[in-house]
Amino acid sequence: MLLAQVIFLIRYTEQTNRKLTHFFESIRHSDFMGSFIDNEMGKSFDALSQEMNEVLDAFKRTKTEKEENFNYLLTVIQHVSIGVLVFKHDGKVDVYNNAVKRLLQVKHVRNIQELKKISDELSTTLMEIRAGEKKLVKLYVEDELLQLSIHATEFLMRGDKYLLVSLQDIHPELEQKEIESWQMLIRVLTHEIMNSITPISSLASTVQDIIREYQKNHELSSEEDIEDLENIESAIATIEKRSKGLLNFVELYRNLTRIPKPHFRYFYIEDMFQRQMELMNSKLENQNIKVVSRIFPSDLKLLADPDLIDQVMINLLLNAIDALNNNRDGMISLTASVNMNNRTVIEVADNGIGINQDVMDKIFMPFFTSKKTGSGIGLSLSRQIMQMHKGSISVRSRIGNGATFTLVF
Repeated sequence: MLLAQVIFLIRYTEQTNRKLTHFFESIRHSDFMGSFIDNEMGKSFDALSQEMNEVLDAFKRTKTEKEENFNYLLTVIQHVSIGVLVFKHDGKVDVYNNAVKRLLQVKHVRNIQELKKISDELSTTLMEIRAGEKKLVKLYVEDELLQLSIHATEFLMRGDKYLLVSLQDIHPELEQKEIESWQMLIRVLTHEIMNSITPISSLASTVQDIIREYQKNHELSSEEDIEDLENIESAIATIEKRSKGLLNFVELYRNLTRIPKPHFRYFYIEDMFQRQMELMNSKLENQNIKVVSRIFPSDLKLLADPDLIDQVMINLLLNAIDALNNNRDGMISLTASVNMNNRTVIEVADNGIGINQDVMDKIFMPFFTSKKTGSGIGLSLSRQIMQMHKGSISVRSRIGNGATFTLVF
């Protein structure tokens, strides 16, 4: 009996140890699917098994709640339209949302260094940015100009430091505000100038009429009086002519604030290219400029106002022809296609002298021109028309390598 008691005691102890070992392994591996059965070993084992099962159920509920919270936060992050990147200081990416993939046109981001193929500046900025800092990065993705506003914050998790960075494209908002500011300035300036010059022009015309009437009714005897009157008449004529010239000049810039609202309809891009070639044919032949057009697919249509878009294309083609002046092998390339964002893209490229980097950011400003005979409204007008179409216009160029203007609809 003593031997049997010892054997049973050892058996109970081993079973208890095995149960406890299994219990702690379940906790360590977060495996809360199992349960403990007493196997008719007594009330004390029943209570122990019941408590173990309750502990495992509590851990299971906690784990489920954490997973639900994580999925909830992940759903929120994926839903927001602002790009979100979470990465360690060594560049290893932990979390990124769909907005990042959509903005940067990438399928996966495992490390910040991978973004160098898109933009060296973007990759460097993300690696060097610190908590609380804000940066602005300009880059081209699929021929679309992005101006990314980058804001960073830092947090500690599992003993490691992480950077959470938000990426937002503010280019459309900046462009719209800039256009609105220019339009308001032009309205004020043209209004004041018109108010000042119109009376001068009218008064000069009146004085000229008085002088002519005086000449009819009075005979001037001395040559000195005749010469003085002729000088006065010439001066008044100059004032009137210059006043009318200034009025025409102001009227030209008032057109920047009078663009008609677009009337949208579908039309073939091929038809639009043909219209441009018919208009520019004489200029192209005179300068021996070759034009190559490519459309993918060939029956690609565009939803826009054809009259306004024609005006944009005319401005771009005239600029390209100007850039190819005295170029024996001058060539203009017209390309239309659909990009990864399912947006229609039209490119006008030339192999001319290119645009100086110092003026790249100024060419779309009203009144600015690098040409001797330019008015400074062509590209500004084109940008406003594209903005009215919810699109954009951008340029890429290097001195000696020509320029490429890109329209994105």
